[in-house]
Amino acid sequence: MVPTGAYGTWPSPIDAALAARHDGRPEYVGVVGDEVWWTAPRPTEGGRRALVRRRADGTEESVLPAPWNVRSRVVEYGGQPWAALARADDGPLVVFSHFPDQRLYAYAPDAAPGAEPRPLTPVSTVGGGLRWADPVIHPDRGEVWCVLEEFTGPAPTDVRRVLAAVPLDGSATEDRGAVRELSDGRHRFVTGPRLSPDGRQAAWIGWDHPRMPWDGTEVLVAGITDDGTLHGARTVAGGPEESVPQVGWTADGQLLYAGDRSGWWNLYRPAEGGDGEPVALCPRPEEFGGPLWKIGLSWFHPLENGLVAVIHGKGATALGILDPESGELVDAAGPWTEWAATLAVHGSRVVGVAASPRSAYEVVELDTGTGRARVIGAAHDDPVDPAYYPEPQIRTFTGPDDREIHAHVYPPHNPDRIAPDLELPPYVVWAHGGPTGHAPLVLDLEIAYFTSRGIGVAEVNYGGSTGYGREYRERLREQWGVVDVEDCAAVAEALAAEGTADPARLAIRGGSAGGWTTAASLVTSEVYACGTIIYPILDLLGWATDETHDFESQYLESLIGPLAEVPARYRERSPLDHVERISAPFLLLQGLDDVICPPAQAERFLGRMAGRGVPHAYIAFEGESHGFRRAETMIRALEAELSLYAQTFGIPRPDVPVLELKK
Repeated sequence: MVPTGAYGTWPSPIDAALAARHDGRPEYVGVVGDEVWWTAPRPTEGGRRALVRRRADGTEESVLPAPWNVRSRVVEYGGQPWAALARADDGPLVVFSHFPDQRLYAYAPDAAPGAEPRPLTPVSTVGGGLRWADPVIHPDRGEVWCVLEEFTGPAPTDVRRVLAAVPLDGSATEDRGAVRELSDGRHRFVTGPRLSPDGRQAAWIGWDHPRMPWDGTEVLVAGITDDGTLHGARTVAGGPEESVPQVGWTADGQLLYAGDRSGWWNLYRPAEGGDGEPVALCPRPEEFGGPLWKIGLSWFHPLENGLVAVIHGKGATALGILDPESGELVDAAGPWTEWAATLAVHGSRVVGVAASPRSAYEVVELDTGTGRARVIGAAHDDPVDPAYYPEPQIRTFTGPDDREIHAHVYPPHNPDRIAPDLELPPYVVWAHGGPTGHAPLVLDLEIAYFTSRGIGVAEVNYGGSTGYGREYRERLREQWGVVDVEDCAAVAEALAAEGTADPARLAIRGGSAGGWTTAASLVTSEVYACGTIIYPILDLLGWATDETHDFESQYLESLIGPLAEVPARYRERSPLDHVERISAPFLLLQGLDDVICPPAQAERFLGRMAGRGVPHAYIAFEGESHGFRRAETMIRALEAELSLYAQTFGIPRPDVPVLELKK
């Protein structure tokens, strides 16, 4: 007989250390010769990103030893940090961005034993220095073409971005002038160049403030002269009201791009001759693209035979093969419910990164000839019995004005315990970051950490989330702090009203934009008994002026409204300006190296909360930035969060350190 235990008291083999070790996912897949390469998280190695190769015999190994950290800081969120070239004699040559100094390095892992990566770019002491992303190796010219982000002063907005060519011989390390600038700087933001098969054209994406890339971008195409310069750059697609997150070339030299002119990110080909309406390759009310938070993400990849691999669905739910001539789309079979925005091809094979509610993100290969998909790297290995994993429910709730709200509900679940009759479980509402993003339907051991202890989780894809078309995405326009707060509360109240959750034991948590929604919810709503606020935005006026990075420095122009026109709205919605309305206990977690949501905001907020009699705790982490990456940080943060809920809900949890709550 299964023992009875109150919700929240259940013992679980999923501890915080286990969840921390399995945090993160593979990213940026590529094919190098007959090998598949990708970057991989290493939480127990200081949070670095390793570059991993899968050899032809199926074995996996790191390309670079610790402490090499393959990660770019362009637009702070980064982007494609590496490119590699297969060579017949000396083995592969890889060019990568090293996180600590942001220089580009070249390395031949199969060359002389003990050889170290050699720098290709100089160091600049101005502002954030020189940064590089989305590289493409141009072997005929002996160069790597990429995005250059150059700080021109001390302010986070003193920055310019251009396409640049870096010589592979290392001459730029001593002479900044050896870097050739390829584009004319007409756009503040650019992606890396995509070279046509004949090498005579380059295509890239550009956009400017105050637009974010999901608002409006332009596709530019330029010719490439024999001396390697770009000429005649012209806009061929996109515009102020159309978002194009990716562009690419087919094997026969046709340009393809994902654009949302129909209200959905669909795949297009420009009209013949460049005039007239573009040709939609598979017009559907679903997404074939996503928000360009990082430079160089990919949702489609042409194959040599003319077909196109696509990630698509309402959310990134399927990998399919599209015939662009007929519009026929055939999806790969498999258990995966989420595909990351990274694809590579090798002949008739497609490589991506996918996950499901029963498996973490894995490197998956699809053989388009047979239709068979299989895991080839970073294979999911259950660290505990899968019986402890939660069983998600895909739900649609009704919010204010009868609007739909999408959510994933994870009820408490543990094979070793059942709850007493008539007891309702506590629930935590999770608000995702972005806010222009979404919560994927995948296995997350942080969620399982709570559900296996008897605490339910509801991940809310509130209005403004991606995956449901532009109209759903733009519900948040000038309504941030309203629609997101209302939608999360509507889900919590609906769970309580239907008898799924205990109305007296509801909490909310989130990081970054989700931290904002959490804090704003505690200010404006009495639904929640407590909240966990993680590296949040708390002061809109500060964030809109000089307290964040360049990429998002004008994001609030659309989320809140033009500052010059509605300054009172910025004060009206800022949690910092309404701390007197907060009565629920909270935990505030912050990285001290965060330049996106800086600790200064958290410190001002805590200063105003001091002496108000509201129980709260603040934990700041040295060496952590925006998004925790170190195992020891994640362990402490997760245990502190559980302790907050245990104390607030009256649940005994002697297995975690007691979080000291101050007033």
